Amino acid sequence: MTGLRMMMAALAITAAAPVWAETPAPMAVSDTVVDTLSERLFPMLGALGRSPAGVLDARARRISACADVPACVVEATIWTDQDRAIVAKLATTGALRSVKANADLPVAVALDQELDGVNVVLHVYGLGLAGRYPKIDGPIFATGTPFFADSVKVAIDTARAASDAPPATIAASVRLAVALLDANDAVAATRFEPLDQSENAGARALAARTDWKAFRYSLLIVPGVGPEDVGTTLSPRSKLHALLAAQRYRQGLAPFILVSGSAVHPRGTRFVEAVEIRRALVERYGIPSDRVILEPYARHTTTNLRNATRRMVALGIPLDRPTLIVTDAEQSKYIESPTFSDRNRTELGYSPGAVGQRLSIYDLEFHPSRLSLRQDPRDPLDP
Repeated sequence: MTGLRMMMAALAITAAAPVWAETPAPMAVSDTVVDTLSERLFPMLGALGRSPAGVLDARARRISACADVPACVVEATIWTDQDRAIVAKLATTGALRSVKANADLPVAVALDQELDGVNVVLHVYGLGLAGRYPKIDGPIFATGTPFFADSVKVAIDTARAASDAPPATIAASVRLAVALLDANDAVAATRFEPLDQSENAGARALAARTDWKAFRYSLLIVPGVGPEDVGTTLSPRSKLHALLAAQRYRQGLAPFILVSGSAVHPRGTRFVEAVEIRRALVERYGIPSDRVILEPYARHTTTNLRNATRRMVALGIPLDRPTLIVTDAEQSKYIESPTFSDRNRTELGYSPGAVGQRLSIYDLEFHPSRLSLRQDPRDPLDP
């Protein structure tokens, strides 16, 4: 073969090989859902990035030994007491000094609580174990079915494809936890972000020029109560809450109404309690939309009050003045009960505020506490 023919043959072979023939290298891409969910659920762990890696050799061997067996990978990724002790030691020795502290919690304690939150997600959505709230939480597919096993495998593959962090690291375990939530459409915590720059922008602007002394209460807090069927947008009790709140607002008791509640009851509903109550306030009772503050994340009465305080701080509403909880008689009585106080201590680790004077069977004063700013993912889906 002449030199010219050899050159032409080589060019033909080169041209025939497609540009994508080689295995593509992993490339990081931004995922707004994953990024937002990680930041909301595990803010301190996210700040650590890939750290720590080499100090977790036993953990790395445990995960590697699973090969590609999904249940084994999830089980091995769970943070053991030994793993968590290593992270705590790094925090106390100053290796994690750059990590932002969580309210009044020591860094080591806050990190351990977020690791506990990761474990909850891995247990419930990766292994199919019952969570604290099985009526509203859990995987889409029944545990033990091929569909459940496949969803876990895909979540593992997704986590690996999205991150090249070594499997033993904090970053990799957070990514797997978030991938499991995403696989089961449990991403409600991302739905309205950035909340105060969008849904609550009007209220934030008004709050900056509000004369708080002109009102008896800084805020009307209206918790939602979900219906028990997926086709109902607003339960009868939440309709009552909207009516009562509209009456108190028209009386001039407070300059704002805060509506609180996520898409909770029944499990799988697409209707967000706070959104539907706000719609009723605006459309049925003519309340200005910028006077209704949206808090669409709380899934329990405990976090209705906790998250209300967080929105107050974020929007510049003073905490040194009382608020008024407006709800039906049953829920109002429950909030005042020792049972509710005990539940706050168990589920939050603190009281989100102090219950004050009762005005009626529907109206209960509430003095919010700054402890509510503390991040504590005992229920990681209720940040």
